Amino acid sequence: MHSSESPPEETGREPGTACDCSRAAGFEVILDSIDAIVYVADMHTYDLLFLNSYGRQYYGNPEGMKCWQVMQAGQSGPCDFCSNPYLLDGNGEPAGVHVWEICNTRTGRWYECRDRARHWADGRLVRIEIATDITERKRIEAELAEAKHQAEALAQIDELTGLNNRRAFFQLGLQAFRQAARAASPIAVIMFDLDHFKQINDVHGHLVGDKVLVAVADSVRAQVREADIAGRLGGEEFALILPETSLPEALTVAERLRGAIAATSLAHGAVVIRCTSSFGVAVCEDGSLDLEHMLSLADAELYKAKRNGRNRVEHTC
Repeated sequence: MHSSESPPEETGREPGTACDCSRAAGFEVILDSIDAIVYVADMHTYDLLFLNSYGRQYYGNPEGMKCWQVMQAGQSGPCDFCSNPYLLDGNGEPAGVHVWEICNTRTGRWYECRDRARHWADGRLVRIEIATDITERKRIEAELAEAKHQAEALAQIDELTGLNNRRAFFQLGLQAFRQAARAASPIAVIMFDLDHFKQINDVHGHLVGDKVLVAVADSVRAQVREADIAGRLGGEEFALILPETSLPEALTVAERLRGAIAATSLAHGAVVIRCTSSFGVAVCEDGSLDLEHMLSLADAELYKAKRNGRNRVEHTC
């Protein structure tokens, strides 16, 4: 685009004179040289008075048509998003330049529009718009936004298991506990880790250990509800937050998950690898305890399960 400024204001010279015609012709030559859509429309009747050659490549010959008939698709009248109201001051006189962006409904392309009201040669108020194609910029912006969204999502997910990572688990957990406190509703916390997991890593290697962790995470996903919060806190340690869950319900979930993990087998060459897990369950019936306190209670029960022989569920309430 050679220029982004609005065209010079008409002087009000009597139309039809040789000078006026010459000036109008020169005016059109200038606008036709701009690598952007430039058009002029009557602000009251919406008659399209001028469309430069760049614009005619997209919209054809606009003679005798309204701006909303030419520039947009599916319009039965002036566009709801017309910029006219922004172009006049409180006295109905031309104000400054209004800059905005729009995805054109006829071409599907994005434009940055610079609109301004002017008194035309015959005294009428017109809108002059210079619309620069920014489709490529918008595409890049969308790709960057998507990349940012994916990066933020990955920052919340444990890369190995696909469960919430420690950071996300606590963020979501704090929200769940605040909601439980407001509603005075029950909420449960389950903590568990894998029994003798270090031996699996030492004997079979960390790649096999990682496969075991992935299989455990799959078992977790199969047992929890959409409203539940499941996370890998680190190493072989996992935790669940179960909103609106009583002690009997939490114990059922823990026992079902313990059995699912114990029944999981992983073939490694000629060896079949199995593992068990130990669980600690804590429940607050009225939502009065916070997440940190509940995790501490569940953790104490988890170690009680370890002391009592592993592959079992212990609980407090």
